[in-house]
Amino acid sequence: MRALELLAPSRTAEIGIAAIDCGADAVYIAGPAFGARQAAGNSIEDIACLCEYAYRFGVRIYATVNTLLKPEELPQAQALVKGLEEAGVDALIVQDPAVLSMSDTLIMHASTQCAIRTPEKARGLESLGFGRLVLERELSLEQIRAIREAVNTELEFFVHGALCVCYSGQCYLSEYLTGRSANRGACAQPCRSLYDLEDASGKVLVRNKALLSLKDYQLLNRLEELADAGICSFKIEGRLKGETYVRNVVKAYSEALDALVARHPDLYRRSSFGRVRGGFVPDLNKTFNRGYTELFIDGQRGQWSSMDAPKSMGEYVGTVARLTPDGLVLQPASEGLTLANGDGFAFVNRDGSIIGFRADVCDGFRIRCRRPEELKEGTRLYRNISAAFERQVEAGKPVREIDVKLDLTIKDGALAATALSEDGRQASLSLPAPADMARDPERMLQTIREQLGKRSGHYAFQAPTVQVGGAVPFLPTSALNGLRRDLAAQLDQQSVNALPLYRGVRTPDSSFRLEYDSHGELMRSKYCIRHELGFCPKQGKVHKAEPLFLRNGKERLQLSFDCAVCEMTVKPFTSES
Repeated sequence: MRALELLAPSRTAEIGIAAIDCGADAVYIAGPAFGARQAAGNSIEDIACLCEYAYRFGVRIYATVNTLLKPEELPQAQALVKGLEEAGVDALIVQDPAVLSMSDTLIMHASTQCAIRTPEKARGLESLGFGRLVLERELSLEQIRAIREAVNTELEFFVHGALCVCYSGQCYLSEYLTGRSANRGACAQPCRSLYDLEDASGKVLVRNKALLSLKDYQLLNRLEELADAGICSFKIEGRLKGETYVRNVVKAYSEALDALVARHPDLYRRSSFGRVRGGFVPDLNKTFNRGYTELFIDGQRGQWSSMDAPKSMGEYVGTVARLTPDGLVLQPASEGLTLANGDGFAFVNRDGSIIGFRADVCDGFRIRCRRPEELKEGTRLYRNISAAFERQVEAGKPVREIDVKLDLTIKDGALAATALSEDGRQASLSLPAPADMARDPERMLQTIREQLGKRSGHYAFQAPTVQVGGAVPFLPTSALNGLRRDLAAQLDQQSVNALPLYRGVRTPDSSFRLEYDSHGELMRSKYCIRHELGFCPKQGKVHKAEPLFLRNGKERLQLSFDCAVCEMTVKPFTSES
C-alpha cells in the first residue's frame, strides 16, 4: 500500500499549524536564511514549535534550503542545517549539492529548482543521494511515468498555485533586469510585468500586456492519475500566501485525497494520521488566482496565459450599470449573486493595468466605496476578495483528531480500560471496584459510553465496547472524564508511529554534473507566445517579420523558438543578435 502526502506551504509557523488542522500531511517552511523566498523566513524556535505540533499527527516538516550558495556562505548554511536538525525537521529541500554533505541525519529532497524533467536528470540526482525529486510543473503524465520507471526515489509534483513561466531554477530574467536573483530568493517577478511585442521592423503587434504571465495551476481533479503515474507527494505552491488561502486550498485537496483513498483502500492511504472534522466548505474560486490551467499534464497545449490579468481577478460578478456620487450600481452576472460589506473588486483599465478597490457598504447591488476615477459605466467587474467567505473560513476552523478505539471490561465492579490509537499506540488503566454499585446498571453503562466516547485533547475516543461480568459500578462523571484524560496522557507519552520517509543512497556517477549554465538565455519555457497569440507554425499562421522582441521601457528582449522541442527562449537583445 502506498502512502499519499498532501504537502502544504507555510510562510509562518502559525500558517503551518493551520494547514495541519485542515488536513496537510506535510508542511514546507523556510528557516532564517537560504529559503528561496526572502520574505518568508522563520526562526529556528518557531520551526521547532511547528515540528512539535506536527508530530502529534505524524505530519512531516520539510525546511527549504534551496538557494544557490556562495563559498563564503557555507559555514552559515552548515550552522543553519544543524539548527534545523535540532529543531526536528524531517528533510531539507535542496538546490545546491553542497548541502548534501551537511547532515548525515536529515533526508534530502531535490528542489524543483533543480529543473528535473528527464529520466536522465532524475537518475543523476538520485545518484547524489536525494531521497525525493520535486519534478518540473511542465511535465505530462507520460513524462512522469518515464521518470518513475527510471528511479527508485519518491516523486513530488506541484498540483496547485502560481506558475513560473520558465523552467524552475533556470530563470535569470529578474537578475538581468533588476539585479535581484531568483536563485537567491529575491525574484522581482518580471513575468508579471507589462510588455509590448514587436516584430523585426519595430512594429508593435501587442501593446502593454503581461505577455509572460501564466494562469495558476489547478489539478484537483487529476490526483488519481498522478498517483497512478507514480507521484506520492502532492504539493501546493504558496509560501508567500496568507492563512485564508492556505486553509482553503489545503482543505479542498485534503478532501479530494480522502475521496481517492476511499475509492482505492487497497492501494493507497494518507501518510499522516487524524481526521479533519467540521469547518468551512472550501471553494478554490474564492481565494487568490489568475484563472486556472492544467498546463501540459495531458501532453497538449492550451491557453495558459493570463496576459490580461497578471494579478488575481477573482470571479466575474457583472458590469457597472451606472456610477453614483458615492460609488456604483452593479448589473449582476447571475441571479444568485450576493455582495457583502468589505468585498474586494477589480477591473482592467484601458491601458491594460488592473485596478482594485474595496466596498465600504453593499446594499443589494449598490456599492458604496471610494470609486477609482478610471471606472466607467459598462466596465466588467470581478470580485477578488469575498468578505463573507473570509469570515466563513475564520469562523469555521476545522478540528483535527486522532481516532482512538476503547475497550472496557467490568468484572465484579472493577473496570479495566484499553485504548488503541489509529497509529497503533496503546494505553491501559484500571479502576478497583468502588464501594457503591449502580442502582440502574443499564443507565450507568449508557453514561459510561457517553462520557468515554468524547474528545480529549486532540484524541477522538470512540464510544467503547463494554463487556460486563457481575455488578456494574457507580462511577461519577468526574471519574469517567479523568479516566479518559489519563488514557490520553498515556498516549501522549508515546511517539506517534509515523511512516518512514525514503532515504536516498549515494551511488557516485562521475558522468553526472548538476550545472546551472544558462548558455546566454534569460529563460527557457514550455510556454510560447507565438502559440498563445495564434501564429505558431504548427497552427499554419506564421508572422513573417521575425525575430520577435519584448519591450519594457528601454529594455528589449529577443524571443527565439525551438520548435523541435516546442520551447521558447528569452535572451538579451544585442546588435549581434
